Formats: sequence, structure tokens, C-alpha cells
Amino acid sequence: MPDVSGPLLQVRGLRKLFPIRRGVFGRTVGNVRAVDGVDFDLAAGEALGAIAREEDLNGRIRRNVMDTRRAVSFMMRSRMLNAEQFEEARQILRDIDSLDSHSTFLFDKINFLMNATVGFININQNKIIKIFSVASVALLPPTLIASIYGMNFKAMPELDWAMGYPYALGLMLASVAAPFIYFRRKGWLR
Repeated sequence: MPDVSGPLLQVRGLRKLFPIRRGVFGRTVGNVRAVDGVDFDLAAGEALGAIAREEDLNGRIRRNVMDTRRAVSFMMRSRMLNAEQFEEARQILRDIDSLDSHSTFLFDKINFLMNATVGFININQNKIIKIFSVASVALLPPTLIASIYGMNFKAMPELDWAMGYPYALGLMLASVAAPFIYFRRKGWLR
């Protein structure tokens, strides 16, 4: 049975080196160690929480950028600024447009990360449901056999047969084993 309670992301021995290049030909003379030997586990709940916090922060930044754009636009329309201040305000509006497009990019990236994380969680949940489905399919035939023999009709020839009880038990065991063997060969129990 797959371990779905484990971490969503597991990193062991993370190492990142950046080369130091010298000379005309860019010869590598060494490395700068950015990260070396880092291990960490990230659970699904922690990942979703971190992504949600970043999404909230990005939303607040976008709201502040919009408020600043409105204030600067109002000042420009109301003719409160002299020519030099008006030019500076236009430059500020261009900067705000740039920040707005960057925050849109970040919002899309955060949405992608959220969807990917939820997708991983769904995959893990599907593994659990698959195991329950296999168990219910495997246990259905023995339940059917037991319920038929539990009716105790007088016209059931197996009831008077000396091997009737072991036959019913063997049939139940075979009906459990057959689906498990089939599912294992198909690779559905991995």
C-alpha cells in the first residue's frame, strides 16, 4: 500500500554550485557554494499554507499598487502638479504599470503552484481510494457466497454433502484470491 501520509516533497543532499570564471575565455577557476547538503521534507499542508500566504501577500501588493495608481492619476487629472511633478507622476505611473504586470505574472505562477500541489494531493488520495475499491471488489464474492449459503433452503444439495462446508470456504477463499492476483498482475496494487 502506498504511503500517502508522507511528505509531498522530499529533498536530500541538495547542492548548488556557481562557477567562478576568469580570463578572456571564461576559464572556471573555482565554485561558489550557494547550497550544500541541505535536507528537508515538505508536507502537503505546509506547501498549501505557504502558497496561500504568498497569494495573500501578492493580493495585498496588487491592491496597494491599484490604490497608488488611482491617487497618482487623480493628482494628474486635478492639475495639482506643476510640469516637473507631472513628468515625475507619469514616470511613477509607468513604474506602477510595470509592477502591476509583474504582480500578474506572480499571481499566475502562484496559481500554477497551488494547482500542482492540489493535483499531488489528489493523486495521493486516489491511491487510497483505489485500495478501498480493490478491497471491496475482492470481498464482494465471498459475501455473496456466504449470503446464499446462509439462506438454508432445503433444496440445496451442498448442505447434505459432507464436503459442502469446506467447499463453500474454499470457494470464498478462491473468490478473494482471484481478484487480488488479477489486480496485482495488472499493476493496480502498486
